[in-house]
Amino acid sequence: MKLITSLLLASSLLTITAVEARDDIGKYPIQSLLETSKAKEALLDIPLYFADQVHTKESSKYGEVITNKKTNAFNKSDREACEWVMLSALKALQERAVKEGMNAVVNIQSYYKKREFVSSTEYECGAGALMHG
Repeated sequence: MKLITSLLLASSLLTITAVEARDDIGKYPIQSLLETSKAKEALLDIPLYFADQVHTKESSKYGEVITNKKTNAFNKSDREACEWVMLSALKALQERAVKEGMNAVVNIQSYYKKREFVSSTEYECGAGALMHG
């Protein structure tokens, strides 16, 4: 009986360790996210330009801004949690633009674990067992 209990305990610990160690990176389409009702409700009326998307020439620049948004992944699919955290990051960038008197956010890039991902069509999101960012 002790052997069975020990094996079950060891098995449980291995499962917990495997779940905690999850660190996947997913790529998701920007445009389909921006077209959702969640995005239309959450985001401000400040244009967003990703990577090298064409925009009007800047009359002034604020500089580089980094957000580090996270969300708990409890009871959410990876995509749903990543959409939530992306909208949160985009809104933070828009709010910063308003605060600094800017009228757009340009050259938006994903930056996860000090690694840039530059795309005008996709964003990257890290998916852990409990948190996404």
